[in-house]
Formats: sequence, structure tokens, C-alpha cells
Amino acid sequence: MGIMKHIWDKKQDGNRKEERSFMRVLIVASCLALLFLCIKKDNVFQWIKAELTISRQNKEIAANKKKIEELDRQYKLLTENRDSLETYARERYHFSQKGDDIYLITE
Repeated sequence: MGIMKHIWDKKQDGNRKEERSFMRVLIVASCLALLFLCIKKDNVFQWIKAELTISRQNKEIAANKKKIEELDRQYKLLTENRDSLETYARERYHFSQKGDDIYLITE
């Protein structure tokens, strides 16, 4: 912090007057820019929050695409073959024909 204290002391400028005044202007401008980026309505924190939301939504989109592909595959399988439809109905919804013995095993 000692360096920062000496930058503001104009008595110590000597022959480096332009360099030290540029440093003062640079420090003030940097502080103002940082303040502006953190306070305005569309600030850095909002950008980070938006990026996290977009990332989460992209993951959900990928998962939903996988589910859709699996459902499309099941739909195609069930509509093309009557035996697979019957097997699916028996396993999933416990359908049976007259005279069938049904054993339900709970997990």
C-alpha cells in the first residue's frame, strides 16, 4: 500500500511528473470502469448468472434430445411389429390373455 500512497503525493513527482500523473489517471479510470461494470443493470454478475443458466439449459436440451431419440426408437419398434407391441403391453401394463398366469415381482 506504500506505493499507492506515494503516487498521490505530488511533492515526490520530481522529473517523473508525467509518468506519475498518468498512473493517477489510470488508477482512477480503472476504478471507475470496475465500478461501472459491477453497478449497472447489465453487470458482470448478471453475465455470469446468464452463462450458468444457458449452460444448464443446454444440458437439459441434450438430455431431452436423448429421451426423444429413445422414444422415437421405441415408437418405431412398437408400430412395426405386433409381437413387440404385445410384449411391451404385457411387461409394462401387465396385460394378459385369458388363461395366462401373471406373476408380479416387486423390487
